[in-house]
Amino acid sequence: MKTEEIEAEAQTPATVPEPGRRLSPLAKGALVSAVTGSVVLGSILLVPPSSPERGAAPAPGSAGRAANAAVAGVEASLPDLAALIRDREAYLRAHPRDDRSWAALGAAYVEQGQRTADSVFYPKAERALRISLQLRSAGNVDAMDGLAALANARHDYRTAKKWGEASVKLAPKRWTTYPLLIETYGRLGDYKAVDRALGTLTKLHSGAVVMARAGQVYQDHGWRDDALASLTDAAALASTPSERAACLHRAGELMWERGQSAQALNYFSQALAADPDNDASLAGKGRALASLGRTTEAVQAYRSVLATRPRPEYALELGELYESLGFGDAAKAEYDLLRKRAGADGVNGVDDSLLLGRLEADHGNPRSAVTRLRAEWGRAPSVQTADALGWALHKAGNDKEALKYAQRATDPEHGGTVRSALIVYHRGEVERQLKMDGPARRHIGEALRINPAFSPLLSPLAKKALAALGDPPVGEPGKAWGTKASTAPPSKPHAAPRSPAPERPASRPPANESPAVRPTAPAAPPKPAPPAATPPAQAPAKPSPRPAPQTQTPKPPGA
Repeated sequence: MKTEEIEAEAQTPATVPEPGRRLSPLAKGALVSAVTGSVVLGSILLVPPSSPERGAAPAPGSAGRAANAAVAGVEASLPDLAALIRDREAYLRAHPRDDRSWAALGAAYVEQGQRTADSVFYPKAERALRISLQLRSAGNVDAMDGLAALANARHDYRTAKKWGEASVKLAPKRWTTYPLLIETYGRLGDYKAVDRALGTLTKLHSGAVVMARAGQVYQDHGWRDDALASLTDAAALASTPSERAACLHRAGELMWERGQSAQALNYFSQALAADPDNDASLAGKGRALASLGRTTEAVQAYRSVLATRPRPEYALELGELYESLGFGDAAKAEYDLLRKRAGADGVNGVDDSLLLGRLEADHGNPRSAVTRLRAEWGRAPSVQTADALGWALHKAGNDKEALKYAQRATDPEHGGTVRSALIVYHRGEVERQLKMDGPARRHIGEALRINPAFSPLLSPLAKKALAALGDPPVGEPGKAWGTKASTAPPSKPHAAPRSPAPERPASRPPANESPAVRPTAPAAPPKPAPPAATPPAQAPAKPSPRPAPQTQTPKPPGA
């Protein structure tokens, strides 16, 4: 029986408490980690039932394994998660007034939608969670957390904040709400609130889930070595293959971000070995292969993941790879797929405004992108939105206003501490168009030092722009490089940023908190994969030597 059929059996009280307004049909931002859904589902299943019938445990087997994983706040395998959903649906046919099982079913739907890239689960999740609230309106933090997770998945971060903070007000020591709020505050650009929430989380709970979330926060702050240490510790302590894969994937993203594509490929491969359903790692593998010049394999990786998980952002990446290879028609097909997929997601309450704005800025109508991203900035003023809006303004010919947003995206006072080559390049290119040669030379050069292959389309343009700017004039190095200091920018790759890093929050776990030994990430990528680039609990086999870049050019679909 489907959710729509089950819900008809539940009696509906007249009112439903709601912090602010109903869930918006619009969504704002980038994809949310599926770990959040696991935490929310676990918080529901962890609470003992108040009656012999209410919230009965799932049946043994796949459903039981998923329930046990959820109680620990970690990811279950997709087959086990599907079994848990079937189990709760069957239970609710006989017990349609069990509010906790409705909340558990709704949270499971949210996680299923995130993990499978299928937004059709989100309306089902909302119906189940609202039925839970209708059945028990007072103190139903299970349903509130589920609605916060759903709003995050739909990228409706202001609604997520209202539900999450309402839940914390009722149950301030319930640790599972804080990962939701960390995600929410970051997307809203409130980075001080992120640090406060992480501090509370680390006081209330510990283990792999908290380490993984801390690693994400450290990465957003630009503390890349701390982030890598937390993520590898989390992977070592992971209790399920899916949880381990999620940690390894994020470590791979971190290594790719810092220009170490070979090590990133190693992490993505380990993640896929742990969980073949980790589609984000297959897309990451495509990104790393493209950076290494192995474009035929990169195209195949992207096409494989899009065949089963057609996330719009993967279509954008593949389209840009095709465009860099001269396959304009194939690239356009991917961009059309992105628009089609985003439209389908919108029907289910998801609006990929940020992603669509980026698409239009580079491959469509920049003025339309500016309009869309201005609205997005009003809803979710994060670093990512500031960067996207600034770049769209630049592409639309308004470089003076573009510079204001580009500066905000790279300003530590506003959270702009992410070591992103793309964001730094965007600022440098805006400055170059404004004839600010010194700052442009500094930022474009910094982008190429962070990651020389940060984009198949823009990296070659960055190299040409830097060459056109030429060497700085002699005698005024500070003016030539756009800095107040009289020293030239560092020449080594992965150098520390010029602006001082923000003070680390007191919430950062001490180094001896974890039973695993924290490795130290290397300053520059050595030839073989270093021991620090692998989780300490299970060191991978030494990778085979990297083959020479292929000269074969991949064929577009239908060629």
